[in-house]
Amino acid sequence: MRVLSTKMHGILDYLTAIFLILCPQLFDLSSSSPEGAVFVLLGILTLVYSAITQYELALFRVVPMDVHLVFDIFSGLFLAASPWLLDFSRYSYLPHVIIGCAEIAIASMSRPRPKGPI
Repeated sequence: MRVLSTKMHGILDYLTAIFLILCPQLFDLSSSSPEGAVFVLLGILTLVYSAITQYELALFRVVPMDVHLVFDIFSGLFLAASPWLLDFSRYSYLPHVIIGCAEIAIASMSRPRPKGPI
């Protein structure tokens, strides 16, 4: 069910990117450790590809929205799996899994195209 408009998705993108960048501080993780760095890296990547997506809140409209949604899904999958892929699950895994699944859910509920011209 695609209930989120591209404009709402854009707002959530920027909020998510900032949240991801702040996650190491919020969850008392070192930004230089794998468990903290994965949040920061994905937050920065989210900012970059959000700024160049073909939707209302982009700076440059280069990447089609449906490609952006695939990026979001892969980002969520990687974040959710990162505790085991990067071998830090004994220290931290729940924030990564919850936030990764939320990213996938938001992408799954978002429309792949704006309603009108952007």
